[in-house]
Amino acid sequence: MAQTKGKEAVSINIRAKTQQRDLIDQAAERLGRSRSDFMLSVACREAEDVLLDQAFFMVNAGTFAAFQAMLDEPLPPTDRLRRLLKTKAPWDK
Repeated sequence: MAQTKGKEAVSINIRAKTQQRDLIDQAAERLGRSRSDFMLSVACREAEDVLLDQAFFMVNAGTFAAFQAMLDEPLPPTDRLRRLLKTKAPWDK
């Protein structure tokens, strides 16, 4: 589950229909968890999935192979690249 910087607990209030609450309670009970713990866990997992879907995406094997081939191609030599390669890393100074 994602961690937040603050350690203090904050309230999150939502309205739900009776049927929704009962469904959530039933699932939480099956897992031996409280309603709050269950809802927070599920909400955080879904939030992480949404955010990861924006950073990671699926491609077919052909597209991935073409992408890897582009990454494996050497960069064309330029003055900027030569300067970069001659520069010492900050931790080597």
